[in-house]
Amino acid sequence: MKSLRLTLWSLALILCASLALSCGGTNSSNGKLQSISISPPSSSALAPNGQVQFTATGHYNGAPYTVTPQPALWGACFQGAPTAAVSVSSSGLAECVTPDDPTVTYSVFAFDSGNPGCNAINACGGGCTVVGTAQLTCSPNQP
Repeated sequence: MKSLRLTLWSLALILCASLALSCGGTNSSNGKLQSISISPPSSSALAPNGQVQFTATGHYNGAPYTVTPQPALWGACFQGAPTAAVSVSSSGLAECVTPDDPTVTYSVFAFDSGNPGCNAINACGGGCTVVGTAQLTCSPNQP
């Protein structure tokens, strides 16, 4: 009787340990990236040299559900074409490079490049990849 009680106690302990280890993990390989949002969704800066820090958040269909900052590649476009009027660093810091007259709004984008077999990513982050966009309005710095 004593050995049966010890065996049941050991099995119960192993079962509890297994359940505890299988719950609550945040393994990013469990979730698939579904979308990227960028904050702030829109902002403005003066050109030249006005800067805005954008942050990408990845939204997943499983654990960890959201990741901030989401590792991403960054860029800027104007009317669907790449532009040199706005530079965006690898951390999402956007800068209005050239003074524009009149005020111009650009798309700042962040995209995930981890889609194996994707050969259709265009210069503005579209195609078979997950992309998020925000707006940056650059205004001329009037003296």
